[in-house]
Amino acid sequence: MALIGKDLEKAIFRLMQDDVVAIPTETVYGLAGNALSEKAIQKIFEVKNRPLSDPLIVHLPSIDSIDLYVSELPDLARQLFKAFSPGPLTILLPKSHLISDLVTNGSPMVAIRIPNHPLTLNLLRELPFPLVAPSANPFGHLSPTLPEHVEASLGSKISYILDGGPCRIGLESTIIQLINGKEIKVLRQGGVSEESLQSMAQLTNDENLQTEVSPGSSLSHYAPAIPLKLGTVSSVLEKFKPEVVGYLGFDAFSTQLPMENQRILSAKSDINEAARNLFSSLHQLDQMPIQVIVASIFPNEGIGKAINDRLTRAAAKRS
Repeated sequence: MALIGKDLEKAIFRLMQDDVVAIPTETVYGLAGNALSEKAIQKIFEVKNRPLSDPLIVHLPSIDSIDLYVSELPDLARQLFKAFSPGPLTILLPKSHLISDLVTNGSPMVAIRIPNHPLTLNLLRELPFPLVAPSANPFGHLSPTLPEHVEASLGSKISYILDGGPCRIGLESTIIQLINGKEIKVLRQGGVSEESLQSMAQLTNDENLQTEVSPGSSLSHYAPAIPLKLGTVSSVLEKFKPEVVGYLGFDAFSTQLPMENQRILSAKSDINEAARNLFSSLHQLDQMPIQVIVASIFPNEGIGKAINDRLTRAAAKRS
């Protein structure tokens, strides 16, 4: 079983030995390793059972530290990092020779982020290398927002979990690519909303635009072990008895199901609170003696778009 603690020195020692540790961020817990060590990178893929075709995000402590790992940092990218970092924004940028093709799946673009968690920022400042840190869970499964989530899914495969408490945002970072240095293409919805990005630059929705493969772009992802369906409770009750149905709702319980089978993400209709509680509530439902989880679509604005993105991927049929 993995040791859970707040000791930076323990995490640093393991990372310096090309081992992997779980670390907290404001979004979700990440499985971290030396971004410049192919041994550490390969271990991350192995522990997560993650396909090599899914790129990784490089985590850095500051804007000043980015230049070493990219061949170009456009003015718009610098402005966006200043506005939203440290925070849940990841930008694809041309990589420098220091970044292995193993990190980017052979792409010339690397995903860069500055996480906003005091423990992890201190960790990054102490290390002589950046970290790659995909979510600390088996590939395709629910993302962890508590150290206990990590221990339950990866505790037998890793030795240390750096305990930073509950994740403040609870959804992965927004991933963007710059188009001609002037426009923004959102590749993954996340902790920074489209509305916030639009205050900085024009967003493009051109579906014909050729973009890079980004981390976490699998159509089936973030899924509990119990099948999840999007829709109404009534539609699910056509096939299942109420006692074997779980419900994930925004701000109100369903009168058609047992109360103990339900999780409401925000009784006060706060979409940011709902995002923070999403994965934790799904983890709880996934441990219940039920056969199916039904979730309704959330308000599709702000971070609600990211919630709907995660639910849609969780409901996608896994091969």
